[in-house]
Amino acid sequence: MVKHDIKDLELAIAGRRRVEWARNFMPVLAGIHQRFAKSKPLKGTRVSCCLHVTSETANLVIALKTGGADVRLCASNPLSTQDDVAASLVKHFGIPVFAVRGENRGTYYSHIHSAIEHGPHITTDDGADLVTTLHSKRRTLLKNVLGGTEETTTGVIRLKSMERDGVLEYPIIAVNDSHTKFMFDNRYGTGQSSLDGILRATNILFAGATVVVCGYGWCGRGVAARARGLGADVVVTEVDAVKALEAKMDGYRVMRLIDACRDGDVFITVTGDINVVDRHHMLAMKDGAIVCNSGHFDVEVNRTALSGLTRKTRRLRRFCTEHTLMNGRKLVLLAEARLINLSAAEGHPAMVMDMSFANQALAVEYILKNAPRLAKKVYKLPGELDVRIARLKLRTLGVRIDRLTQEQKEYISSWKAGT
Repeated sequence: MVKHDIKDLELAIAGRRRVEWARNFMPVLAGIHQRFAKSKPLKGTRVSCCLHVTSETANLVIALKTGGADVRLCASNPLSTQDDVAASLVKHFGIPVFAVRGENRGTYYSHIHSAIEHGPHITTDDGADLVTTLHSKRRTLLKNVLGGTEETTTGVIRLKSMERDGVLEYPIIAVNDSHTKFMFDNRYGTGQSSLDGILRATNILFAGATVVVCGYGWCGRGVAARARGLGADVVVTEVDAVKALEAKMDGYRVMRLIDACRDGDVFITVTGDINVVDRHHMLAMKDGAIVCNSGHFDVEVNRTALSGLTRKTRRLRRFCTEHTLMNGRKLVLLAEARLINLSAAEGHPAMVMDMSFANQALAVEYILKNAPRLAKKVYKLPGELDVRIARLKLRTLGVRIDRLTQEQKEYISSWKAGT
């Protein structure tokens, strides 16, 4: 048995069924898996993955191992691990996994250290905690690293900050910045799975409710659209004037968060920033307001401030903690302000993660082929690979599209044609 730290190996059979179910909806990644099985492009490569340990992620790491990689996996969030999937990866696929749902902060970082213990050549991260651990605590391992990939917006922001400060020690492919990732995973995946998590946690009716979406990036767009589709009155709050204007033109009410607190029934943060819902917002919320986060880290709701305002707490349901505030009103916090879609539900549907993880697999292959030519910077995956993934996805959906004729190509590439 490979080295591991998981909840219970006896869960493996259920986990395998879950992995197989997800595979049915991931045909693009399955195609890459088949190619990897034949050509073994990752042979001899050590890959450390810090990702949400879900059935979709399982299919990615299985594909990497099939391609010849020595893969280790740890969780990128303490509440996102599917323990049965972790067990199956260890027992059925021989992949070292270090992840237990509900692990504390100390265990979380201990698992990251276990995932990099074999001295990775490539890192695959979701939030950049593995990368920052390498740069701060395990610098002796940096000499082995050729490059890395990053899955999410929050991680890309952190890595670009490292690049600006001149401390990034190896190149990173920002998978999140691929069109076939952020336009689909962030918008449709986060949109649907966030509401799925809220519904599983609360069983509320969205129709007729006032839902306040904090942030109108691609994730915020998706959450707002799905909430409106369920009949909610959606309010968007923003600090970016262009995004606020876009939300207004898309038909949403746009206002300051403090003003939205008077009417909001449900508050969903998707900004990637800290203390978005702060002390004065909590005091202004009406009795019974529900607050949750769908950003990567649990910092968007100021829990320290909430603790200071709280007279008593009650656990109403599995993911619902009722806080009675000093003003007598009640505020319900979901899933400890961890990302609601993975804490209370199963995360993004496999069909959309198919493209995201196809990007990850191709990015790992790209780094191996191009590492000597890459500087210590954050890169996008080349556009031709993005287009290839889109074409493969369309093919699996049975969709055919037109192609430009030679005459059309010449026309749009020429400056000579005019009125």
